[in-house]
Amino acid sequence: MTKIGIPGLAPALEAELTEGMAKVESLLLSHIQGDYPLVEETSRHLVAAGGKRLRPLLTLLASQYGDKNKFGIIESAVVCELTHVATLYHDDVMDEAKLRRGVESANNRWGNTVAILTGDYLFAKVSALLADIGPEAVRLQASTFERLVIGQIMETQGPQNGEDPLEHYLQVVADKTGSLIAASARFGAMVSGAPNDIKETLTVFGEKIGIAFQLADDVIDIASESHQSGKTPGTDLREGVPTLVTLNVMKSTRPEDRELIELLQAPIKDEAVVAQVLETLRSHPALQESRDQLQQIARDARIALGPLPVNDVTGALFSLCDAIIDRSA
Repeated sequence: MTKIGIPGLAPALEAELTEGMAKVESLLLSHIQGDYPLVEETSRHLVAAGGKRLRPLLTLLASQYGDKNKFGIIESAVVCELTHVATLYHDDVMDEAKLRRGVESANNRWGNTVAILTGDYLFAKVSALLADIGPEAVRLQASTFERLVIGQIMETQGPQNGEDPLEHYLQVVADKTGSLIAASARFGAMVSGAPNDIKETLTVFGEKIGIAFQLADDVIDIASESHQSGKTPGTDLREGVPTLVTLNVMKSTRPEDRELIELLQAPIKDEAVVAQVLETLRSHPALQESRDQLQQIARDARIALGPLPVNDVTGALFSLCDAIIDRSA
């Protein structure tokens, strides 16, 4: 595995991506600076905590299909990461999360109001970058942000009468996670001036790999310890939020699953019960079923790459699919 996080990268491409990600990191940290010390402290909290930086990495990879030196590529990569980070501040308030990216969540440290306003501040900083990139970038961000909000509302509202809960959840994932990762790829292709067919192909791939990325997180949240995922295992169990694994359990007709299904229908506040449910889920057939579904979506992402030219960048995108599967194994 390379330090970029994609196995088998060609050395020249790895060097370019490493240099580009260093520029992304520098702009990320400099752009959130402000005149008010608390806002700067709260903004830096999650940015400095790191994260996988999948979105800006995908922007840089996509830009390789056009003029990778054009103005706006690094800026649009930062737009995608800052948008993601801003949503994390808001998500943690709604989820009452205590841990994010391996550090204390902003809402737990400063309270809900400060966490929400920090997310809003980051959205403002995103807008300033977009204004410099141009109107097409603003339109892409607006449509992506619309999907992010709709996905959150759909998740809050839950499936409607007669709607399949798993299908509903996969649409939520497509909107809440897939849309921004698709936009990350599209930004890179669009700003670099890549051909339109490549831009569309990368957008489709981005959405599929984004869905796979979230479903991998669902598996990790059940199967792994806290230090592996950067957040407390079982967070969604505590809030009664459905995930791929728990939705697969809910479909079960096995008599021995009745008590488990009843527990999963509401938030679990007792930590001893959370630990017991996690232990049960780790040996439940639904966990393997979820891994199989994840692998199928990753295969769909690979198929989406078919029209791209055969080169080191396309090879890296194929390897990215493998890396996402491997992290949930």
